[in-house]
Amino acid sequence: MTSNTHRHTATKKCRHCGAALTTIFADLGATPVSNDYLREADRDGPESYYPLRAFVCDSCRLVQLEDFRRANELFREDYAYFSSVSTSWLAHASRYADAMSERFGLSSASTVVEVASNDGYLLQYFHAKKINVLGIEPCRSVAEFAIRDKSIPTRIEFFGEKTGKRLAAEGFAADLTAANNVLAHVPDINDFVSGFREILKPEGVSTFEFPHLLNLIELNQFDTIYHEHFSYLSLLAADRFFAANGLRVFDVEAIPTHGGSLRLFVCRKDASWKRTERVEELLHLERTAGLDGDAAYLAFAEKVRETKRALLELLIGLKRQGKTIAAYGAPAKGNTLLNYCGVGSDFLEFTVDRSPQKQGMYLPGTRLPIKAPEAIDALKPDYILILPWNIKDEIVKQMAHAREWGCKFIVPIPRAQIF
Repeated sequence: MTSNTHRHTATKKCRHCGAALTTIFADLGATPVSNDYLREADRDGPESYYPLRAFVCDSCRLVQLEDFRRANELFREDYAYFSSVSTSWLAHASRYADAMSERFGLSSASTVVEVASNDGYLLQYFHAKKINVLGIEPCRSVAEFAIRDKSIPTRIEFFGEKTGKRLAAEGFAADLTAANNVLAHVPDINDFVSGFREILKPEGVSTFEFPHLLNLIELNQFDTIYHEHFSYLSLLAADRFFAANGLRVFDVEAIPTHGGSLRLFVCRKDASWKRTERVEELLHLERTAGLDGDAAYLAFAEKVRETKRALLELLIGLKRQGKTIAAYGAPAKGNTLLNYCGVGSDFLEFTVDRSPQKQGMYLPGTRLPIKAPEAIDALKPDYILILPWNIKDEIVKQMAHAREWGCKFIVPIPRAQIF
């Protein structure tokens, strides 16, 4: 028996299978769009807030947000996220290029296509191996950087079935396609994955990396829910929507990025790749964890509220002792966390970020200023709240000198703690 707070009566339809969405997975109130950073001129003006509510489809088990804005509004031409800012992410990309080149025997006769290629952070490693590459990236600012600074040929457009067909006809049929942390970002998931069916060579392979829904649930990673993420993915749901669009998942790896992700290996349904044991093992793990029923999804809402209470208790206690706290990072997940928990300038002095594109801007909702990391050295706060907790080790290493004045670090997820 589920309480009414977990049910929703207005008719919303699943973006994959069209079934009515009635079961609420998480309700984070209304928040501004996470990547809508404010310029100095806008900081005293109005902001748009949208409900941030995730549903699980009772039929195909795809966890998804309601649609309030079109993708071309969410991923603007001046989108501020440059993948190359994170050294750990670059190392991950380099390892991927080596592993895939070896596993699939890629050579100068091969073609690698990346969808959502950002600033060329990944394709540069294939390019260095003399493999033919093509990036597809809808955001002009990062795409132009890839073309200009990294010599990575890039098409500035959204990807889908028509794009895949056209590029294959133009000679870009792919031996390997990569799509990292983009599957969650697409509103029309069927059209998007159909594009890979069209662009792949008959025995070509597509890899998809995305944060694993099971980790989001088990480790309380509710801050990874934001408007730019339309879907939250399990292998159970992905296996269904790939199959419905003429593709097959034949292998899977669990990888540590973004708080625990999956890398799926996908081919056309009639390709000769054999399905590995790992796929069946992971499907079994998800079923055992309850991802094919309702209970695991319904229990999540209370875990989210408890995470909020724990963070507020910790910060209130520190402020009552007269401590100063600055934040590190300006990731989208940080904006979900701060807005949902109601943490603003009453707790934090400012945040810092290594990305020059974000410095001088303000966080949406909280209006906290984003400064260069040196601002922490000037203030010498007692505590640093790490917002991109998925790269906390990298940040602690960068800020190791803060220990000289006795500064400690706070991580908010899975439960607020000082370390």
